[in-house]
Amino acid sequence: MQRARIIAEAVVSDKNMQYTLDDFDYPLPPELIAQRPLPERAGSRLLVVRGAAFDDRRFAELPDLLEPGDLLVLNDTRVLHARLRGSKASGGQVEVLIERLVGAHEALAQVRASKSPRPGSRMRLAGAIEVEVLGREGEFYRLGFPPHHDVVDLIERHGEVPLPPYIERPAEYADESRYQTVFARNRGSVAAPTAGLHFDDTLLARLRDRGVRIAFVTLHVGAGTFQPVRVSNLAQHRMHRERYRIPQATVDAVGEARARGGRVIAVGTTSLRALEGAAQGHGGALAAAEGETDIFILPGFEFRVADCLVTNFHLPKSTLLMLVSAFAGYATIRRAYFHAVAQRYRFFSYGDAMFLAGTRA
Repeated sequence: MQRARIIAEAVVSDKNMQYTLDDFDYPLPPELIAQRPLPERAGSRLLVVRGAAFDDRRFAELPDLLEPGDLLVLNDTRVLHARLRGSKASGGQVEVLIERLVGAHEALAQVRASKSPRPGSRMRLAGAIEVEVLGREGEFYRLGFPPHHDVVDLIERHGEVPLPPYIERPAEYADESRYQTVFARNRGSVAAPTAGLHFDDTLLARLRDRGVRIAFVTLHVGAGTFQPVRVSNLAQHRMHRERYRIPQATVDAVGEARARGGRVIAVGTTSLRALEGAAQGHGGALAAAEGETDIFILPGFEFRVADCLVTNFHLPKSTLLMLVSAFAGYATIRRAYFHAVAQRYRFFSYGDAMFLAGTRA
């Protein structure tokens, strides 16, 4: 397996227009933002988008949309208990959201406090963890955790499920399992790969029985995924970095799917970013690799690996909305989102999903 730090951008406009941030806005009634998951994972709705054609289905019908020989690529990252509450040495309250681990005893994090903590100051989190503020890196703080302790174990033991900011309630017991995919195994994310939340063991078994193969990548989603785009000129936006791994078994599965005429269906923008970021780092060909990616995908991007995409509905003006617009076409996605609003689909992490047949499929 090759190791690579994939820092790639695709800030390419299509042939017809130069996109700005406002081009990715849309009106969304607040009541359509899902605050809780449905009782059944596969009970959500599924908007199937094939060019100008829209089909309102149920997620449980996904096997009907796939063919024997198709390959489904899932992100097997596991969400950490990445939100920790505590206090500064001065007594002021703080809330810490881990962005990503950057060493054996260090992490980048968002810190909410009445006054910004200074380098060299200390915080006590969850009444149990003493951390030192080592400095700032852009919008994040670099925090030093106690030596001789595993940072992940400390976070898992003392932290909370890091529900997204648009879910306007505290994390509950049910979120321990429902904000986690049933195939999660590699700890490291601070946000769920939400397209994967719709799969349960029964649906996965039905897909395998149909002859659909399943492969895995790992991309650890960072808290930066919720950071707003603050520039109108999208060429000036810089993505946050996320760690990923593409195993050789997945590379082989993609090659075998291609050889038998099957499609590669990425489940979630995270799986797609891992696949396409790795391919860009190796001249367009997918290779086993691990490293970091900050790939930024806009309309005009040339997809090399994925033929179809299963994805949730994304926030207005977000980089993820830009990505799906690149995959299925800007005008197509715009119509699809207006259709979803009109049909009262549920939006964002605990919401409904889309099946996008890309321009390659």
